[in-house]
Amino acid sequence: MPDDTNISVAPVTASSCKPFTLEVMVFSPEAGFKFQVSIERDCLKATATDPAITKWKLVFDLFKQKTGSSDFDHIVHVSYTAEGPTQEKKVAATAVSGVNPDQSKQLITKVHPAVKAVTDLDSLSDDEANKRKQKVKKEMSKTVDLAL
Repeated sequence: MPDDTNISVAPVTASSCKPFTLEVMVFSPEAGFKFQVSIERDCLKATATDPAITKWKLVFDLFKQKTGSSDFDHIVHVSYTAEGPTQEKKVAATAVSGVNPDQSKQLITKVHPAVKAVTDLDSLSDDEANKRKQKVKKEMSKTVDLAL
């Protein structure tokens, strides 16, 4: 019998959800760094009583240039899940319209420094690490809220 562990087959209904990732921005905020912003739509599977649920995420990936090279290492991945229906709509709107100028400024001036500050979490106390993670969450949330 053939192995079927590498395939997923599911009927599509009116309440189905199709996950995807959409790259919306790549930017170099300072020498030696670049970041990529993506929108993800994730789907929680339907149950016998409930339809599939869509979850929207704003994703920020930070890269650092390798010394003496034009290549970059991926150093931090942040996945922010929209909190509530209003933010869900705003992330979805960003997927359609792209990053607006206010969001772009927020990503460059607030999110990038906050994410850069979490590259050394293992060397920080638990309290300091949590404080820095909360700063990243706050700045990502503000970015979502700036959607038109």
